[in-house]
Amino acid sequence: MDIQRVAEKLLAPRSPPPEMLAPTETLEHLKGRLAEAIGLLPLRRPNGLASLVLELPRVPALAPVLPGPQFQFAHRDSNRLHAGYGVAAEWQAEGPSRLATLRGEAQILRSEWYQLDVDETGLQGFAMLGFAASPLSPTKQGAEELPNALLWVPEVALHGHRNQGALVLTTALPTSRDGLLNRWGAWLDRIVPAMTNPQPTPPRAPIALKRRGNQPEIAAWEQLVEAALAEIAEGRLEKTVVSRRLRLAADHPFQLDRLMATLGELFPSCQVVHLRREETSFVAATPERLLTQRGDEVEVDAIAGTVARAADPERDAELAEALRASSKDRHEHGLVIAAVREALSHCAEQIRVPTSPTIMQLRNAQHLWSRVRAKLHPDVDVFRLAELLHPTPATNGEPRAAASAWLRHAEPLERGWYTGAAGIVTPELTGELWVLLRCARLQEKTADLYAGAGIVAGSDPLCEWQETEDKLAAMLTALQFA
Repeated sequence: MDIQRVAEKLLAPRSPPPEMLAPTETLEHLKGRLAEAIGLLPLRRPNGLASLVLELPRVPALAPVLPGPQFQFAHRDSNRLHAGYGVAAEWQAEGPSRLATLRGEAQILRSEWYQLDVDETGLQGFAMLGFAASPLSPTKQGAEELPNALLWVPEVALHGHRNQGALVLTTALPTSRDGLLNRWGAWLDRIVPAMTNPQPTPPRAPIALKRRGNQPEIAAWEQLVEAALAEIAEGRLEKTVVSRRLRLAADHPFQLDRLMATLGELFPSCQVVHLRREETSFVAATPERLLTQRGDEVEVDAIAGTVARAADPERDAELAEALRASSKDRHEHGLVIAAVREALSHCAEQIRVPTSPTIMQLRNAQHLWSRVRAKLHPDVDVFRLAELLHPTPATNGEPRAAASAWLRHAEPLERGWYTGAAGIVTPELTGELWVLLRCARLQEKTADLYAGAGIVAGSDPLCEWQETEDKLAAMLTALQFA
């Protein structure tokens, strides 16, 4: 990646944001609408949730970073934003039945979630669903860490799509009118001024980051890849995906608002994700959807086969053409397509796969990409789809169970939420989930970056190490401007 060109773009003067109401005017308007509408909510109901949807004159491209629990999913190219603050309700689970457990809670919630859209925006409240790579990963101790699997309804949500936006306030029932009015008013006092703050500017020059070690180091990585190749040669695996972690240290705490802005600028076609409980943040700029469900239609990204980018356009085109022609990469991509097709065969029909993959070009890498579509059977929801599709061969291997078992034994690091998934669930239990790639776990001045490489017959350990270096460059570059 050409750091100098990235720096020049990031440090260039920024255009002013579109016009919107002044912060004081917006705040007073929303407080007035809140006072008018709060009496329409069924606050004496014995259980469930109630949400009040208030239209916003404009939603920022990125949500402000505030203290406390929050999440954010921002996609620059499609001009979509979902963010949440605080906790109105949440459910945690772990183990092989984690998604079934959360699905049961969501089905109860669906019948007990009252939504009041007083401004007729057509938007509604939503929950965040996310989970770690493995259902067997131990749950971290302490409120600052993410649990193994989580369904989270925020107390305050930002919902933006193109030029339409809303603020969604949610409470558990029953509650009192006066207490709720005070609590929601305090949230408005915090969020509305923060939404109108100018986008944070990057530092005058890229900050210095110190490498504090890899897990595994390169010699152990070579042994790990060779062990995977031996499993493949013996016919026990067709493919597996091995991962590494790079620890970085900075001289000052990372600025999350600046990091999110930088990731959005560098990777506008990726979903930029921020998940935080307390002090620890998990951040990603992922190109890969696990699924998007709209009614009875589902779309799935199949991404496998990777090559670096080149600054010279002719060389870049040559690399893309070589990727298309690579029998190794086409085989790896075909394994993902086959796994997606097999997973969807249990819950869908009319499965449509492109005749050949296209090239997805990101700033630091290009991938073989196929978008798979299908029509779902009745009563299939986002939880069931996630059970069937995760983990994908692009992050785990094939056959799925054998690859998972081998990785639990052989991989020397705990992935946590890296290669897990997270996204938005509607009250109807549809939604969109993204595979958590190109990510980092941040705490104060320390960042743990994660990347992996798909191993198939013919893989070379040093080439696969370089592939992970290319993938790590995405977050590493962004952190230099945080």
